[in-house]
Amino acid sequence: MIVEEIMQTDLYTLAPTDTVGDAVRLMSEKKVRHLPVVNENFEILGIVTGHDLKNVLPAFQHEKQNSSIYDAPLEQIMVKDPIIGHPLDFVEEVAVTLYENRISCLPIVSKGKLAGIVTTTDVLYRYIELTGANRPSSKLDIRVTNKPGILYDITRIFRQHKVNVLSILVYPDSENENSRILSIRLQVMNPLAIIEDLRKEKFDVLWPNLPGIEL
Repeated sequence: MIVEEIMQTDLYTLAPTDTVGDAVRLMSEKKVRHLPVVNENFEILGIVTGHDLKNVLPAFQHEKQNSSIYDAPLEQIMVKDPIIGHPLDFVEEVAVTLYENRISCLPIVSKGKLAGIVTTTDVLYRYIELTGANRPSSKLDIRVTNKPGILYDITRIFRQHKVNVLSILVYPDSENENSRILSIRLQVMNPLAIIEDLRKEKFDVLWPNLPGIEL
């Protein structure tokens, strides 16, 4: 999945000569926490976040009484030359960029102009959608041997029960480097019969541990 599919394109922006007060009012009116700062050509110059405003407003109270941070231009407090992304970047790469740089948003630029913005909330919600956690479903965690064909053997049981698979995630097994943990979300609310058949086939179902089923 690429960034173009999840980025916000209905943008609220300000100019570097707009004030901190303008940013506070716009964030409050539009219920947003990130404001790109652009020039007349819609080229990205900086970014202002709600966190930035919270940091700078209290600090300015210690200055002279006739001074007002609300009247200060954004170019004085914005994060200049922010890290940017491209519409064709992969969402996974953007998630890594956000995490490694400890930032909450990424302006998306195409042909030198601001095309959109992606926030940590956008990435998190898309992850929720991809896993199917926002839909009625059940989650199974199964420890498997790391060998070819194992996934086919498991999905064969799902097919016998006529159950759709919403997502499959593969994790390393912290207890055994030769095993993997499959975290599978199924479009069924009662997976009891499926778990029973998995265990009959000697699959190690870690979750759920349902009462009445021999472990």
